[in-house]
Amino acid sequence: MSIAAKFEIEYLQYLDPEGKLVVKEKDLPAFAKDLDHMVELYKLMVSTRVFDTKSIALQRTGKLGTYASCLGHEAAHVGIGSAMKDEDVYAPSYREYGAQLYRGVQPREVYTYWGGDERGNDYQKEPARHDFAWSVPIATQCLHAAGSALAFKIRDEKRVAVCTVGDGGSSKADFYGAINIAGAQKLPLVAVIVNNQWAISVPRSIQTGAETLAQKAIAAGLPTIQVDGNDIIAVRKAMEDALERARNGEGASVIEAVTYRLGDHTTADDARRYRENDEVEEARAKEPVKRLRAYLESKKVWDQAKEDAWQAECDEWMDNEVNAYLETEAQPVTAMFDYTFAELPEDLARQRAEAISLESKEH
Repeated sequence: MSIAAKFEIEYLQYLDPEGKLVVKEKDLPAFAKDLDHMVELYKLMVSTRVFDTKSIALQRTGKLGTYASCLGHEAAHVGIGSAMKDEDVYAPSYREYGAQLYRGVQPREVYTYWGGDERGNDYQKEPARHDFAWSVPIATQCLHAAGSALAFKIRDEKRVAVCTVGDGGSSKADFYGAINIAGAQKLPLVAVIVNNQWAISVPRSIQTGAETLAQKAIAAGLPTIQVDGNDIIAVRKAMEDALERARNGEGASVIEAVTYRLGDHTTADDARRYRENDEVEEARAKEPVKRLRAYLESKKVWDQAKEDAWQAECDEWMDNEVNAYLETEAQPVTAMFDYTFAELPEDLARQRAEAISLESKEH
């Protein structure tokens, strides 16, 4: 019997869980040899973690709605965002804050959104201003990114659309549809599966029979790779390669970044109900921030004094962002009616008038 096709999935890693190189220093990508740049990436990872901790505290004290933590995802997200060019477009799901912070999204905007105000999606800074809003429906953002990539190709623009999706989301038809059209039309798309091992309470082990999630790209005819998602060098290198291929007209790629969700799925979840603490602690030993810090300390470009100073700076930054959010004036009750229809239907017009009446009575 002859063989119709066969494939293999490459795995990429530069830093092991102890922060030691698994390759020779000369084989590092160019950006990783720039230690000043690596320090900047580390600082953003720390900033993202400080932001995440503050976000959960805000939710627990009733000042924020349901929030999706990014604890443990810092290398994957910062690696994605830092590899992109300003003109590229990002279609996130709902926890890729490290990538968004790199691209100019402000914490106050995140809080405005999770506080129930859609104005949080109106990012004020470039390049985030032309990125997509958060997507709570699972995997629909992949189709948005594919549509953008098609537009870039039609317009002959040297731009790339990037989307991120979770391990569970990679089983959705939206994801398959996006990578299928990207393969068929040779679109400038990079789809990153951030495999954090849990689709809410469903473990990776029973989500799919596939040995890797990266191999899902094979059916779409796309190049693919699995990387250590806790190693920012590996994530960034895989992203750079995929973005370059897309920008050069060579089509789309899929990257699987293997990491772990150290926190609950959202603040409405209690992960203790469905996973063992030993598993979480084992994953915590491989987490990305500690890993990169160990590497930078071994290179004598980071130490405890710098860590303390940066933590203090992050705390001040977050205090300012939280205050800006809390001081944001609420929209009038009429806002929920005024931005959907050119001419308000009669039933909604009645509801609008009733809402105004009720609000006036409260005051």
